[in-house]
Amino acid sequence: MKKKSMLDLHRVSAEEFKAVEKIPVAVVLDDVRSEMNVGSVFRTADAFVIEHIALCGITGKPPSHEIHKTALGAEDSVSWSYHASALEAVQQLRLEGYTICSIEQVHGSVSLEQFTIEPGKKYALVFGNEVKGVSQAVVDSSDCCIEIPQHGTKHSLNIACSAAIVMWHFFSAITK
Repeated sequence: MKKKSMLDLHRVSAEEFKAVEKIPVAVVLDDVRSEMNVGSVFRTADAFVIEHIALCGITGKPPSHEIHKTALGAEDSVSWSYHASALEAVQQLRLEGYTICSIEQVHGSVSLEQFTIEPGKKYALVFGNEVKGVSQAVVDSSDCCIEIPQHGTKHSLNIACSAAIVMWHFFSAITK
């Protein structure tokens, strides 16, 4: 097997990407402290044509050398905004018709593989701080909480890994 070249991959430019139809999913980053994680989320959002990223609280924002190192330019293709708090962001997204889904381990959460993604519905996926997770105020304001099933000795995944798993799950269900 021969690896594909950049020409074989038929990638669009950042400007062309902005005109591409996106899936009806927004990502909210609630006080994510690592700019490397932020960059990874941008890059994954680009791969799965996510509509928008809301950067909240202490979450770093472009332009940033650290974000660029992992985003590889996706911070220029994916639409984003900054909000003083994640609660402010989810309240705005709710007014725009999004269903707010915090990705968090809570009593009553729905396992990711059991969550039904409804066609035509808009979703906002909230990912939290590397240590504290999604803030309790945002969890309380969420329409649902989704949990990624895990069977090892650790109780959580890195936020960039969690975001990639969940974004892929939504992308694959929506684009079937």
